[in-house]
Amino acid sequence: MATISLNVNNKTYKIEAEDDIPLLWALRDHIGLVGTKYSCGVAQCGSCTVLVDGVATRSCVMPAKSLENAEIITIEGLSENGGKALQDAWVEHDTPQCGYCQSGQIISAAGLLKSNPNPTDEEIDTAMNGNICRCGSYVRIKAAIKTAIKNGGVV
Repeated sequence: MATISLNVNNKTYKIEAEDDIPLLWALRDHIGLVGTKYSCGVAQCGSCTVLVDGVATRSCVMPAKSLENAEIITIEGLSENGGKALQDAWVEHDTPQCGYCQSGQIISAAGLLKSNPNPTDEEIDTAMNGNICRCGSYVRIKAAIKTAIKNGGVV
């Protein structure tokens, strides 16, 4: 067991866990932030996406210990970090159906808009590629991203 210090949503957490615990399980099981979802466990679906130093990162394969000096933002902390326009756009477009993938989708969109506040359609497609939505809400996801850009994005 090791003591791991994580900066999550602008708050420092110290957890006791195995050295190799993935960030996803540190967030869910040790910190209690369950908005970040587990799905595939091999960084292929995007449900576990969080922002690490502003970059969309798959938390299911990222060792928490390697992130002790990083700024981590989860879906729970996105609004306080400027993501309200994005989340409001998701609601406006009635984007989720089952909703399981949506926290990862929103975080991936936030990472895109943080690095590129006015992306082209192709840049949106590229950034969102690999975030799987079993319900097929891709058209509404893209529309929501465009609305968020129009309404102030996430910066």
